[in-house]
Amino acid sequence: MKKWKKILLLVGGLAVIAIVVAVSIKQANKDLVVVQTGKVGKQDLTSLVTASGEIKPKTYTNVLGEGFGKITELAVKEGDHVKRGDVLLKLESIQPAADVEAQRASQSASESAVKSAEASYRSAQAELTRAKADYDRAKFDWERAKQLYENELISKQEYDARRAAGESAAAAVDAASARVAQTRSELERSRSTSQQMSAVLTRARDVLRKTTYTAPIDGVVTYIAVRVGENVVMGIQNAPGSYLMTISDMSTVTAEVKVDETDIVNVKMGLECDVTIDAIPGKVFKGKVTEVGTQAVLRTSGLATSQTTTGTQEAKDFKVVVTLLEPPANIRPGLSTTAKIKTAEKKGVLAIPMQALAVRTRKDLDDAEKAAAGKKGGESGNVTLAASKASASGTDPKKEEIQGVFVVRDKKAVFVPVKTGITGVTDIEVTEGLKEGEEIVTGSYRALRTLKPGAPVKVDNKAPAKEENASS
Repeated sequence: MKKWKKILLLVGGLAVIAIVVAVSIKQANKDLVVVQTGKVGKQDLTSLVTASGEIKPKTYTNVLGEGFGKITELAVKEGDHVKRGDVLLKLESIQPAADVEAQRASQSASESAVKSAEASYRSAQAELTRAKADYDRAKFDWERAKQLYENELISKQEYDARRAAGESAAAAVDAASARVAQTRSELERSRSTSQQMSAVLTRARDVLRKTTYTAPIDGVVTYIAVRVGENVVMGIQNAPGSYLMTISDMSTVTAEVKVDETDIVNVKMGLECDVTIDAIPGKVFKGKVTEVGTQAVLRTSGLATSQTTTGTQEAKDFKVVVTLLEPPANIRPGLSTTAKIKTAEKKGVLAIPMQALAVRTRKDLDDAEKAAAGKKGGESGNVTLAASKASASGTDPKKEEIQGVFVVRDKKAVFVPVKTGITGVTDIEVTEGLKEGEEIVTGSYRALRTLKPGAPVKVDNKAPAKEENASS
């Protein structure tokens, strides 16, 4: 055989061998999944609920218009510290002051009328007393004359004169009694008129008082909405009066935040918080939860669910008030803020990355068990443990979703059901199912999403670093 033919046969044989080896390697790695892994370890976990909102003073008041008038003086400016009773602004008061003076004069006149009526009443009472005394004397003379006349000691003419005098005295008593009743009525009418004038004067004084606005609380003037020369309108029925200014008591400052409905069940009174303020970067302020809302609020409209008449699937929030323990001196109401509420904290617990958690149905686990049993001649491997639990579903047991992680055992991904506890920022507590030091699959996301129980895996923990370098 010629030399070139031998070389050709040798090259062909090597090519066939290379093809066979390549096919064998490809077949061996057909179901191999490249994954990233991590070790189960102990760490400290803190469960946080993050919510955003704005800074608000615990106590503040909006000063609204109580009467009609034009602003003639603003006695304060924004940022001024005021005490309760300090003058804030004044309205034009010419007409109200004139009304007070007129009503004060009417009140004086009515009081004089009352005094005059009281004097007339006392005079009438004295007249009645005198008339009764005259009647008693005339009656006594009449009775004595009657006895004398019966004994024929006086004439009939004298008797008749004494009887007439007695009847006249009785009539005088009736007239005096009527006069007393009349003067009493006049006195009561005068007193009623005086009370009416007093009420009108009180009203006029109240109108005049409402032309001068004073601070209802101690605090800081945080906003002024009006200027000198503008007109103020009082509230009518359900419409509030003109908004004039806001006074805030900044001694106690709160962060009013909105907590998502899925997290509100974990928020309790007294929980510690870390509060950050957008206007003061780089600083964290300590706080405590002092109020937890019980009424859901629609996220878009801000209305309470009790104010809506129709059901809605819109996202809802709950108001939570966090009181800052040491607020900064330059803080202002309305600043945007974020509160991280510590709902739970544990030391030295088993924890895994949250992305390592996977969910598989009972059917997925059963199929994996059957496939493993077929390959190993009836030996089911470790998947049986994951699928041996009784179904907790009330309908189709095969659709039951089981939460677990993939543990690397003998270069295979074994699905292990786990029970979890509190959730940290990136990790979650495992209370049952894993042991410290076990190697679990932590990535990639695509691998975890499609990974089947019992599938062979190849660990490549350098893949994320390569991806970051490529992207950068």
